[in-house]
Amino acid sequence: MATIDRTNSPTLAVVAEPRLRDRVDVRSLVVLGVLLVLTTALQLWGVARSPQRIDDEGTYVAQAWAVLNLGELTHYTYWYDHPPVGWLQLAGFFALTGVVEHAPNAVVAGRIAMVVVQAVSVVLLWVLTRRLEFSRWAAALAVVLFSVSPLALQYHRTVYLDNIATPWILATFVLLLNPRRRLVAYAAAGLTFAVAVLTKETTLLLLPAVAWVFWRATAGGSGIRRYALAVSGSVFVLAGAFYVLFAAVKGELVPGPDHTSLWEGIRYQLGGREASGLVWQEGTLGNRTLSIWLALDTVLPVLAVVLAPVGVFVRRVRPFAVGLLILLAMLLRPGYLPVPFVIALLPLVAIVTAGVAQSAVGMVRRKGSRLVTGILVAALAVGGAGTASAAAATWPTQLRGLTIAPLDAPVTDAQAWIAQNVPDDVRLLVDDSLWVDLVRAGRDRRDVVWYYKPDTDAAVTSGWQNYDWIVTSDSVRSDPTSFPTVQGALANSRTVAQFGEGDRRVEVRRIGATDDDPLAAARSQAGAALAANPRLDLDATATGLLQDGRVDPRLMTVLAGVAGRASFTVREFPAVPGEDAADGLRRTVVLDGPDPQAVRDALSAQRGAYLPDSVAVSGSQLTVQFPIS
Repeated sequence: MATIDRTNSPTLAVVAEPRLRDRVDVRSLVVLGVLLVLTTALQLWGVARSPQRIDDEGTYVAQAWAVLNLGELTHYTYWYDHPPVGWLQLAGFFALTGVVEHAPNAVVAGRIAMVVVQAVSVVLLWVLTRRLEFSRWAAALAVVLFSVSPLALQYHRTVYLDNIATPWILATFVLLLNPRRRLVAYAAAGLTFAVAVLTKETTLLLLPAVAWVFWRATAGGSGIRRYALAVSGSVFVLAGAFYVLFAAVKGELVPGPDHTSLWEGIRYQLGGREASGLVWQEGTLGNRTLSIWLALDTVLPVLAVVLAPVGVFVRRVRPFAVGLLILLAMLLRPGYLPVPFVIALLPLVAIVTAGVAQSAVGMVRRKGSRLVTGILVAALAVGGAGTASAAAATWPTQLRGLTIAPLDAPVTDAQAWIAQNVPDDVRLLVDDSLWVDLVRAGRDRRDVVWYYKPDTDAAVTSGWQNYDWIVTSDSVRSDPTSFPTVQGALANSRTVAQFGEGDRRVEVRRIGATDDDPLAAARSQAGAALAANPRLDLDATATGLLQDGRVDPRLMTVLAGVAGRASFTVREFPAVPGEDAADGLRRTVVLDGPDPQAVRDALSAQRGAYLPDSVAVSGSQLTVQFPIS
């Protein structure tokens, strides 16, 4: 293999490759293997339970699903908000593994892909730190910080394009630091950096760090720098140009009638999004985003702020410290701050922290003046103990929540409720985290509409009157005024079922129904009269539900009918999960009495509104449930 000689000669030389057994560091492989197994197991533990599915995850998974099943770049009109390279990789993973067919839901399939991405990132981070001449313990520290922090665990597990870009940027640094300085490695670095940027465009912010590492790696008098720059720069520019060429071929490079354009997408990303406000100003979206990060973990953010300036004075990590400072500076501007922006900081924080720690330990071992050594030892002791104490105090609780707590239960329960109670031929406005699963369940994709699209995509019908149900999550509720269709649907609907509490709650609302209930008084009167029927034996709870008008009128009709036949005991009016939280009417009754089979046959013969959803007989008990009214 042709390589660049390390002498001052400008010519290329052929250097014999060392034997494989001379290059393999068995102890490093063992340490890396253990770290890889442990971090991957942590990523997988509870991946379907936590965190709660969010709209962005559903969007990227739906786009990947559309590539494979619809032959399109997205499940709606592609409008150049992001280059498609990220979800094309996700689609490739789905195609190779078939994981969507076996995962509990489509977002979990995407999260399994993130676990694989994280494992690759761990390996690349290890190789990178070792090429930066980190000791094994320092490289291991970097991997632990990068993988085990609750902040890292939550965001690495979430289906974000930033995660897919991470191994590509790490691979760029690894290739730039190739010890034999091969031109092919520099060319590959240009390609991997281009893929990283085309996966998530904010990766371009790391260009100064990439350029610095390149400049340092190509130092010397052999002439390698100009060759490497020409090759890697050309590859980077050509790879990036394919995206522009793609838009040009489709006639979507510049704005025009009846089509989206690359120019509009770039303009939106650079200045068209609503500013998040200052992160330190209470009440702003930026402050809320920062609060979410700090609620998960304060250790890594503090390390980033404190050690980034220190890292500038440590030669081996100086480019990464500068890259970290650039990203931290971006947090201070008043523009738009995406929630997953923190993902780009995580590998840099890990590298800088471990590098600074190793440098400090090295200075102590060199034993300079007693005063300097004493100060370093004290700083190491205080800093290390403080960091370890803070992590020990906060990480276990957060990690337990991310591995054990069923935070996704509200979405899972709402999805199950919709499958059982909402007809397939109605139109729903939904959070995108549900889109793929509802369509895969057999619903027409034109009837399952991402709430974002009616007011932003001309190909999608707008107006709340054109929809029958809306499923709300925190994403849907956060900014309804920006979406008139959503705003109208919320104002003209009633919650039929609710799962979870607070910001995590998921509401299934029926459009066209309101909270005003003119029949409540009539139901109370009818229920009170029915409760007084001597042929019905009711306990206090059942009596109270009837008297309060909380029982479905169809059930009251059934009870009046069976009471005309014989005496029955009303065991209970069980609540359908989710409906009680929304103050829904009880539409299920459990009866105990003579000849329940005859009652079952009579109810099963009903038609129209009085045909029950299900009638089950078990011994002398009869359970009747009606569909949503």
